[in-house]
Parts: sequence; structure tokens; C-alpha cells
Amino acid sequence: MKQLLLVRHGKSEWGNAHLKDFDRPLNPRGHRNAPEMAARLLQKDLVPQLVVSSPALRAITTAQHFVQAWKKSAGQIEQKPSIYEANVTALLKVINSFNNDFNYIAMFGHNPGFTDLANYLSDADIYNIPTCGTVLIEFDIDDWALVSHHIGRLIQFDYPKSLRDD
Repeated sequence: MKQLLLVRHGKSEWGNAHLKDFDRPLNPRGHRNAPEMAARLLQKDLVPQLVVSSPALRAITTAQHFVQAWKKSAGQIEQKPSIYEANVTALLKVINSFNNDFNYIAMFGHNPGFTDLANYLSDADIYNIPTCGTVLIEFDIDDWALVSHHIGRLIQFDYPKSLRDD
């Protein structure tokens, strides 16, 4: 059994027009939401064995907030440049190359790729994964190389505003 946690990066800052997209930081809401979402997973004992992230600043910062809440080291985050601006095909290549020693892996990245991937891999019908949203998909297989179209089952879809009325 394999489980994949997709985490879209937190809300990013758009205030500096001179920054490249890759270098956009989290805004204050992004910095608040990431620890909150990590804590929700921790409360359900859904802490992954491995964390893999896009190296884009907003994604890696989100991942750092999560690993801190999970009492892991930021040095344990494995950066995969191919996650940045990736489509389903590119993201599937990353997943299919995961080490089978890990049964539960979190991947931090971006839309629209992550929403498309969640729907491609599982029975999910998600219109949009909001910023800092999490999607947990389970696969009844023992080899990451076998992850493919619609073989996963959506276990959980959560996002910062799901428990609030604001």
C-alpha cells in the first residue's frame, strides 16, 4: 500500500513585479496556513515518511513549515526541480521514480498540475486545490512505478478555509 500526499504551496506574495515567478515568497496568510495545515495532518497521525518539494521559494518554504510542525529537519526535504511548472506527465515521472522503501510520501508543488494530477490518479473530482490545500491518495500497490491513471483512491481533501466560514 502506498500513500501520496499532494500539498499545494501556501498563498504567495505578488507585490514585487520584479521577482521571477520561481522566487515569489509566501505572503503572511501563506505563513499562517502552512503550520495550521501541517497540524491538522499531525492530529490525524498522517505524517509522511518522506517530503519531496519543488525548489520554487513558495513551495520549499511551505514544505519547511510542514516539516517543522512534524518535528522533522528541513534538511530532510528532497528537492525535485521537475515539479516546478510540471504537468501530469512530468509529475507522474517523479512519482514513478520514488524509492519503494517509503510507503507514504508528501509532494509539495503547484497548480494547475497538482489539481490535474489528483483527478488523474484517483476518483477525485476536484475543481481546484486551493493554496496550502492537501490531497491524500491511496494506492493498493507496493511499487511507486505502478502508479498510473485512476488506480488511486481519494482519502482526504482539505484546505485552510474548509473549517472556517470566512
